[in-house]
Amino acid sequence: MRTVDGRVAGRRGQATRQKLLDCLGEMLSSSPYRDVKVIDVARRAGTSPATFYQYFPDVEGAVLEIAEQMAAEGAGLAELLEGRSWAGKAGWQTAQELVDGFLEFWRRNDAILRVVDLGAAEGDKRFYKIRMKILNAVNSPLVDVVTELQSKGRVDKDVNPAAIAGALVTMLAAVASHQKGFTSWGVKQAELKPNLAVLVHLGITGKKPSK
Repeated sequence: MRTVDGRVAGRRGQATRQKLLDCLGEMLSSSPYRDVKVIDVARRAGTSPATFYQYFPDVEGAVLEIAEQMAAEGAGLAELLEGRSWAGKAGWQTAQELVDGFLEFWRRNDAILRVVDLGAAEGDKRFYKIRMKILNAVNSPLVDVVTELQSKGRVDKDVNPAAIAGALVTMLAAVASHQKGFTSWGVKQAELKPNLAVLVHLGITGKKPSK
């Protein structure tokens, strides 16, 4: 791990760098992204702006670092689909665990994901690539699932695996980013998950789940 000027950061430097990132992450939970200033992050971390600039060129550079760390964690979402069955009751369990894992990841990283979504929507390719990296962790395995089910004659041959997977992942991301809003519609979290899982199961298999 290197500083902005290319020097290798020692253990203490790495700890300081991570503390700055942690403090910035906390601030993004309560402050608009563009209102966060270097001096505020430094103060919260108990250090100086000069120290901040040793590790990051600006706040946006630090935000991108947090986003990259989150995207690396998001790669683990693929494990929700690896080696899983979509037949019978096992298929229903797979759908539920996919939904649960996806929503939990979004809740855990809500603040930085909002920044990533904003940057991607504004056309920033750096944020767009990070967003797609996260979504592809689920999209690519889902394409493989639908393709495999087609080869076994369990899904209609006219179905486009990429279109189905893309639509489902987009739905999951939209719902995940709007979880708090569902309460205003009278939908509890405990009710949201199973209903969303039904839609995922129907989308993948074309059948109602066997509960």
